[in-house]
Amino acid sequence: MAAHSCLLALAAALALVAGARSATFTISNGCGYTVWPGLLSSAGSAALPTTGFALAPGESRAVAAPAGWSGRLWGRTLCAADASTGRFACATGDCGSGTVQCAGGGAATPATLAEFTLDGSGGLDFFDVSLVDGYNLPMVITPTGSGASAASSGGGGKCAATGCAAELNAACPAGLRVDAAADGPVACRSACDAFGDAQYCCSGEYGNPSTCKPSAYSQFFKAACPRAYSYAYDDATSTFTCAAGSTDYTVTFCPGVPTSVKSTGQNPQAAGLPQQMNNGTTMVFFGGNAQQTSAAAAAQATANFLVAVAVTAAVAVSALLL
Repeated sequence: MAAHSCLLALAAALALVAGARSATFTISNGCGYTVWPGLLSSAGSAALPTTGFALAPGESRAVAAPAGWSGRLWGRTLCAADASTGRFACATGDCGSGTVQCAGGGAATPATLAEFTLDGSGGLDFFDVSLVDGYNLPMVITPTGSGASAASSGGGGKCAATGCAAELNAACPAGLRVDAAADGPVACRSACDAFGDAQYCCSGEYGNPSTCKPSAYSQFFKAACPRAYSYAYDDATSTFTCAAGSTDYTVTFCPGVPTSVKSTGQNPQAAGLPQQMNNGTTMVFFGGNAQQTSAAAAAQATANFLVAVAVTAAVAVSALLL
């Protein structure tokens, strides 16, 4: 669905694996609630030592990625094992494996995604944070190591932190918002996922950058998170590169979330509500299954966008990654 995945796949196909070293992902949880990272290797890419685990608030874990690795990682929230069957499931980002390990399963939409191709074309690592498949929690990628240091002092402008540090669930337009019955807004769908319209999915006659343009819905994400992918052809401002073989990466969930935000109710999980799914909890998709016409969706999107930008303005300013 996301055209930028083709860019990452091309980088992987041209990978300069010979002599390359592995990179280390340090995954950190800055949220006020437990997050269960999920990890998925691309087809043909070597497996990681883990595909899922729990991170308590304030906890970090290092994961070594083999040379030439390509794939994605994300955060799962409101997870629990069913008391009667033992099956593990999450309210957002669930990978369908039934266990804490994702074991080759990808994230159910909507979910904030971190995407990587290591040792790619031109001796570079390619990475991005994508909201093309929706959003479920803040996430930022920060390059570290000698490659990142050299870029910061030597003009490597595309070797820089990227992501979405803003909390968007409460401000999500009504047609995209996902609520858990007991926990309030927990995720924000993409317009493609919510409405299935070709112009939002960049498919059919809209399947190229000339015809697929930003929508009012994608602009909601872009206004709050200008370095993250907001729609399929958002490449120019959203793909970042660092020197392969000398750069590691820290992926942080809820980076720098102030205590005041955690206590305002903008994020129900961070406001002290249950961190696990309650028995009988059902997901409610507001407007998500209604097949609106493009004109009606656009009209609603414009109204929602104006309200949402006003609500998120303060958060968005702090989220800009300079």
